[in-house]
Amino acid sequence: MTQRGRARPGSRPGARRPRDEAEQRVPAAPRIDLAAARARVRAVIEPVIQESGYDLEEVNVSRAGRRHVVRVLVDTDGGINLDDVALVSREISAALDEAEESGGEVLAGEYQLEVGSPGVDRPLTLPRHWRRNRGRLVAVNGLTGRVVDVDETGVVLDVDGVSRSLTFAELGPGKVQIEFKRLDEADFGDEDDPDDLDDGEGEE
Repeated sequence: MTQRGRARPGSRPGARRPRDEAEQRVPAAPRIDLAAARARVRAVIEPVIQESGYDLEEVNVSRAGRRHVVRVLVDTDGGINLDDVALVSREISAALDEAEESGGEVLAGEYQLEVGSPGVDRPLTLPRHWRRNRGRLVAVNGLTGRVVDVDETGVVLDVDGVSRSLTFAELGPGKVQIEFKRLDEADFGDEDDPDDLDDGEGEE
């Protein structure tokens, strides 16, 4: 998560406020049309994210006290790690700053930026979502099967050992199913490990 904010106009580092002002409640974020703000943010950051090699999956703008919170979800083939999040956060911050410095206000007042990747509960609605979930068990259209292939027209699911081909036009939103191995099938990686032998074995 990356946080970024703007200081209120006229404030000076270290300056003391009058007692009555200091005791006042922190002002709420300016009232703005959140849907319009989300559209403005998306228009600014989507080209930058795509140029960096990532896909913009979701943008959300909400109000939290005296700040607005901008939540951005990005993804790419192979998944997102912390280094990717840091890189994308810097690119987004720079793009928003540049947009406002050029004369167009994207968000009024201070804001907090949060960048992350979609979780497994994100519905599979686009071809790239299905492609990135090859091998996973999914539920869609009343079926539960494993994604074994994805091409430009649709997906192939293994449903109880039977292949089912579905076009993207036929597919509704898919949902990844969480799988838990049985305890007796789990691989703990410590079987027959020579380091686990009794340290005293073979010693006089």
